[in-house]
Amino acid sequence: MKKFSVSADIERVQKLYKFEDAARAKGFDLIAGVDEAGRGSLIGSVVVAAVILPENLYLERLDDSKKISAKVREILYDKIISEAISWNVVAVEPQEIDSLNIYQATLEGMKRAVEGLKIQPEIVLTDAMKVDFGEKIFSRSIVHGDRLSASIAAASIIAKVTRDRLADKWAADYPGYGFEHNRGYGTKEHLDAIKKIGACPIHRRSFNPVKSL
Repeated sequence: MKKFSVSADIERVQKLYKFEDAARAKGFDLIAGVDEAGRGSLIGSVVVAAVILPENLYLERLDDSKKISAKVREILYDKIISEAISWNVVAVEPQEIDSLNIYQATLEGMKRAVEGLKIQPEIVLTDAMKVDFGEKIFSRSIVHGDRLSASIAAASIIAKVTRDRLADKWAADYPGYGFEHNRGYGTKEHLDAIKKIGACPIHRRSFNPVKSL
């Protein structure tokens, strides 16, 4: 196992600010990152977070939420909400997802997350999705942004931790599906449970296999 090096981690995290540094070079000071969690799940809300970080804030082990452990995510969650200039998290419920479709629901969640920031950004960095935040806010879509941008990585952690906490509650409310393990994604355990006991109230009706049932 590779030994953790603070100096190497500082250098790695500094590289995550290249898109933020590029935005500042163009005159933008308030830069938000936006990301979601739960877009591919079969259950519950899609959770979207928006975060404005101070310039070049060092957050130890900051990375795409999918690349770090649950324990590290929890630690970073507390640090991010403590140090951020502004942050906000919203949940778009399954009924709205079924009504709009998941792509449009995610776009709507991103708009709401940014609108709910106490301090409005001048530019928003998004993970691959192109979003119109209005005339006063610029936006930039970055493919694999949660791996490449500190602000988007921070947003991915806020969204992921928030949704995992929701999934733990859903697991208690609707036992038998393994939501505490699969978070509502289409694992064999989850799909077998749907076939055996049917869908529960938080399943997304527009998603297969629930839709076909």
